[in-house]
Amino acid sequence: MQIKSICVIGLGYIGLPTASTFATHGLKVTGVDNNLDVVNSLQSGKVHIFEPGLNDVVQEAIQSGNFLVSQKTVAADAFIIAVPTPFYDGKKADMRFVAAAAESIVPVLRKGNLVVLESTSPPLTTRELVLPILEKSGLKAGQDFLLAYSPERVLPGKIMDELIHNSRVIGGIDQASAEAGRDLYRAFVEGEIFITDSTTSEMVKLMENTYRDINIAIANEFSRLADRFGVDVWEAISIANKHPRVKILNPGPGVGGHCISVDPWFLVEKAPDITPLINTARNVNDSQPDFAVSLVERALGELKNKKIAVLGLAFKPDVDDLRESPAVEVAEKLHKAGVKVIACEPYKPDFKLEGVSISASLAEVVKSVDAVIFLVGHSQFKAITPTELQKLTPSKIIIDCVDALDWQKPEKRQTWLDSEFTVYRLGDHKNQ
Repeated sequence: MQIKSICVIGLGYIGLPTASTFATHGLKVTGVDNNLDVVNSLQSGKVHIFEPGLNDVVQEAIQSGNFLVSQKTVAADAFIIAVPTPFYDGKKADMRFVAAAAESIVPVLRKGNLVVLESTSPPLTTRELVLPILEKSGLKAGQDFLLAYSPERVLPGKIMDELIHNSRVIGGIDQASAEAGRDLYRAFVEGEIFITDSTTSEMVKLMENTYRDINIAIANEFSRLADRFGVDVWEAISIANKHPRVKILNPGPGVGGHCISVDPWFLVEKAPDITPLINTARNVNDSQPDFAVSLVERALGELKNKKIAVLGLAFKPDVDDLRESPAVEVAEKLHKAGVKVIACEPYKPDFKLEGVSISASLAEVVKSVDAVIFLVGHSQFKAITPTELQKLTPSKIIIDCVDALDWQKPEKRQTWLDSEFTVYRLGDHKNQ
């Protein structure tokens, strides 16, 4: 299928990298977003998302003349829907953004067009939600236009590389749609492209993230068991992983981001009667912030009126993405417990969180606190030495929820043991 122009709806963490990459590979791309601030920012050459390499690609796309930004969906050979799919109360998928994006295509849909849904969605979304909306145009899916589902499968912090080099799955409502999707993404994808049906493609994305969520859940549950039994879970995991058929992930204060912490609920929503394992894993991970707060209580006793420096609010290291972040939830819970919370988030210092002061300056955040808690393993936090930190804070209590101190490295551990700090570590009652 010959595609020369694309309209990408949604210019967030996936839509913008996708749109700009297509543009740098010679296609005419119109990026659409309903947020006027995003549109104005991009039109003035400013990228609203921090992602390594993204700014360079966007600038190249704009300068090539192939990338335009608009608030309105325009006619094109192909349309890509890359809008958010959050959940609302009751852990149900909020598909209003997907539905609105599909509705916006209806007036400009023409015979021979290809529509691809990229937004992570519950199984059957392409057939049962998007298809009927698009057919309001009077055109028939599979006859007059092509329809496929192709989920993003990239890691924040490595999006620009993985977008090109990772394998890709394209699921069509029919074989022609799947093949057209394959031809479209082959414009820049160097990894292997697998074609299947749309529902299988939807399922693949949810399976990948659910698998990871369940594995993180068992690591988090191991951290609670280690705490109860007087074990260092990090040491135990390291030894267990020496077994050739074992690969336990690391625990932490919870699971965040727009994928792993959300996608499993889409399966539970669609089939609650046959997903007890997935449901339980989600509940374990959703309750892990409470376990992190209990560690703070052990370290400080009564929390009311204490002042705590929180290091990191992002959902993972070295990104500016705070969606569904367990670090944010821990900060909120500490605030509700009467703690004065001051957070250092170098990648998102302008983030607003009720009751929490946020700064990009580590020195400013730790200068007069009762404790310092590591909630995200940002590179600059992991590089801190006890000597450096002692010069910045009067606190003598460190709470490490993400192994930011690299405790399993003997030389690193010894520097902290030799310092004036008392260290409390999530999942480590052996050394407390």
